[in-house]
Amino acid sequence: MKAIRRFTVRTVLPEPLRQLEELVLNLRWSWHHETLDLFRAVDPALWQAVHHDPVRLLGEVAPERLERLAEDRRFLRRLQDTAEDLREYLTAPRWYQSRADALPAGDAPSCIAYFSPEYGITAALPQYSGGLGILAGDHLKTASDLGVPILGVGLLYRHGYFSQSLSPDGWQLERYPPIDPNGLPLTLLRERDGTPVRITIGLPAGRGHVGGPHGRGLQAQVWVAQVGRVPQLLLDSDVEENEQPARDVTDRLYGGGGDHRLLQEMLLGIGGVRAIRAYCRITGYPAPEVFHTNEGHAGFLGLERIRELVSEDGLTFDEALEAARAGTVFTTHTPVPAGIDRFPRELISRYFGGGNETEHVPVERVLALGAEDYPGGDRTVFNMAVMGMRLAQRVNGVSRLHGQVSREMFGGLWGGFDTAEVPVGSITNGVHAGTWVAREVLEFTARELPSVMESGRGWEGVRNVSEAEIWRMRGLLRRRLVADARRRLRESWRQRGASEAETSWIDDALDPDVLTIGFARRVPSYKRLTLMMSDPDRLRSILVDPDRPVQIVIAGKAHPADEGGKRLIQEIVRFAGSEDVRHRIVFLPDYDMALGQLMVQGCDVWMNNPLRPLEACGTSGMKAALNGGLNLSIRDGWWDEWYDGQNGWAIPSADGLAAPDRRDELEAAALYELIEDHVSVTFYDRDSAGLPRRWLEMVKHTIATLGPKVLATRMLRDYVEELYAPAAASERAMVADKFAGARALAAWKRRVREAWPRVAVEHVESSGEESPQVGARLAVRVVVDLGGLDPDDVAVEAVYGRVDDSDALVGPAHLELRHAEPAEDGRVRYVGEVPLERSGAFGYSVRVVPSHPLLSGRAEMGLVALPPAPQGMTNGDLR
Repeated sequence: MKAIRRFTVRTVLPEPLRQLEELVLNLRWSWHHETLDLFRAVDPALWQAVHHDPVRLLGEVAPERLERLAEDRRFLRRLQDTAEDLREYLTAPRWYQSRADALPAGDAPSCIAYFSPEYGITAALPQYSGGLGILAGDHLKTASDLGVPILGVGLLYRHGYFSQSLSPDGWQLERYPPIDPNGLPLTLLRERDGTPVRITIGLPAGRGHVGGPHGRGLQAQVWVAQVGRVPQLLLDSDVEENEQPARDVTDRLYGGGGDHRLLQEMLLGIGGVRAIRAYCRITGYPAPEVFHTNEGHAGFLGLERIRELVSEDGLTFDEALEAARAGTVFTTHTPVPAGIDRFPRELISRYFGGGNETEHVPVERVLALGAEDYPGGDRTVFNMAVMGMRLAQRVNGVSRLHGQVSREMFGGLWGGFDTAEVPVGSITNGVHAGTWVAREVLEFTARELPSVMESGRGWEGVRNVSEAEIWRMRGLLRRRLVADARRRLRESWRQRGASEAETSWIDDALDPDVLTIGFARRVPSYKRLTLMMSDPDRLRSILVDPDRPVQIVIAGKAHPADEGGKRLIQEIVRFAGSEDVRHRIVFLPDYDMALGQLMVQGCDVWMNNPLRPLEACGTSGMKAALNGGLNLSIRDGWWDEWYDGQNGWAIPSADGLAAPDRRDELEAAALYELIEDHVSVTFYDRDSAGLPRRWLEMVKHTIATLGPKVLATRMLRDYVEELYAPAAASERAMVADKFAGARALAAWKRRVREAWPRVAVEHVESSGEESPQVGARLAVRVVVDLGGLDPDDVAVEAVYGRVDDSDALVGPAHLELRHAEPAEDGRVRYVGEVPLERSGAFGYSVRVVPSHPLLSGRAEMGLVALPPAPQGMTNGDLR
């Protein structure tokens, strides 16, 4: 008989062991090996059985064992030392505190709210599906290590993301194990009187069956995870006040249809801000000055902040919009429109109209924020990423190439500006070393290269490290991967119905001395899981080469609704089951953080072959590099930025080719050639001591050059310096003196927008272009009709530089012209001198753009006035 309800009964620890509870409830244990050692010592066999989950460990350990530990003085001393180490970690000044002390008062934000729909903190808290969540988890953990005051916000999914298994014919099967929050390292946020906090978001009239009895809205409780120094708030709609449809809103990650997804995103954004307010009120935690939206899923947080400012501070909608935008950062993670949440406008109208959540936020203003009202846009949809960008003064992609792709993708929001000027920057992702680097590598690095992981400096010292020691360590990690892969492979085959006799071959599957390539990620079509199988016979010959064999370890999940992705997995699984190659290529189901750690640590080569430029960043190859692995990848995402010809191999891309099949064929052939003629040759070319010297030189070079770049400490410092601190300064400028800045900027923007249709470049002339030479200067004079605006409201710029055959400026420079004197009829004259600094085809134009000290840049408003005709364009040969 099955139980009708599942819950967790927590153990009561003897008084001498109470500090174990303190250690369990702080997720620092997930990356702190000394704390994990302590948990292992509680019961080594049980620790393995519960898959290194300390909450389950303490829930299942025998009372007799706890009683013995409570009298074990050695264990108690160890417990005391570990608890004191955690307290010191939580309270001692770290990088952010030293930085804040060295800067002018008030420069550093007192708190940054970080919103994400998923977080990969640890496999024991399965609230992630892929790279977005893993990055968010690394962001929080790194903030803790650096002392950056971040407050995380997300949802608690009662079934998380699915567990994957395989049918007998290799088809992906999904299972959603129930999650009991009381069995997780979480605490419930309560008022000071012990009452659980309730967060409510409104729902439209007639939706009482979703919002609960009598239309009371959607209610949620708030769970708190402590990620080192960083609190993480997780909203959970599974509360008694809600009827079942509402309780199911947070049932699973990325599940359900349009209404369900919209409710999740309303709860994350609107409910998340309300949860922050409750948490800060109860605990005294500093209120956030900066709000970071990690992808568009949490974009509604901007609407809630506008509502607060209108209802509580008396601002108009436009004034509140400026105040909210100033302190908001938006990070986009997708380079393809299909990866963005887009809802029918009618659905948004239903959930935000009729008085619901719109008393101070009119539905027509909501719809305008998410409208694709630009050339090529779909005017029937509401775009969450577009809304996120309109509600944020600072926007970034997650690699240099992704920033370029995003500027092209969203350029319509800033019409009139060249793609290069679209205000979408980039901060390349990084990875949390404590989570992803093998313990042996961390200890080796601490011994040979002290403090490099913390400071990011001194990585060049790896070139002096013993190559034999690096090779020994790499062999150890490869053996560990092989052993665990065999265990997982055997479990998978048994689940698929194989008998013990049918799995005997697994004892010899993979080889700890063979070149091992890893490939693990989500399985959308653009990541091309099966590119390696384009020529099955050639792949077979590579795998079973008698002199230079290769083995491949593969893992990945397809979205439950992605039938095409499931077919790709089935194709790989069937090939990997062939008797002639099954000892050399394996698919390991149920890809999660624990398996990901083993793979990035144990594989010699990390392979990645997406369709360029559809990989926003990708971070698994970074993790492999920190563990001494080499990358074999299409130049996409971060690899396009940091590949230098010596730190791995770049698969040539045929991304200009229109025919997809032909492109796959060419890129697969290049992949095979690289493995056969370069990767395997370098790996198996050994000296008299049995060492692959050239391979180890590449490993050292990879660690020396990529080490300081791929760390999340570098990434988060970039966020603090380039986005968080400027956003906090902008926010303070807006709210100072009872929001005087926000009020003034909103009034100025309204005046500029009304006048802009009348702004015109009337006349352009120049002198000095007759037979010019390098070093000369071109005098430019412009007459502008400001349409009633003041000269201080605009900047008139000369835009100049090299031109192509169609007279388009390539990588132009900008020179702000001087306001000289009024011209007739209210026009204004501007003058300046353009430097002629290079020879060749040259051109210039002029433009008028809005200018205000509180704007983040020239393109913020998307307004520009250009000359009506190509007059004033002078091309010539400069010599």
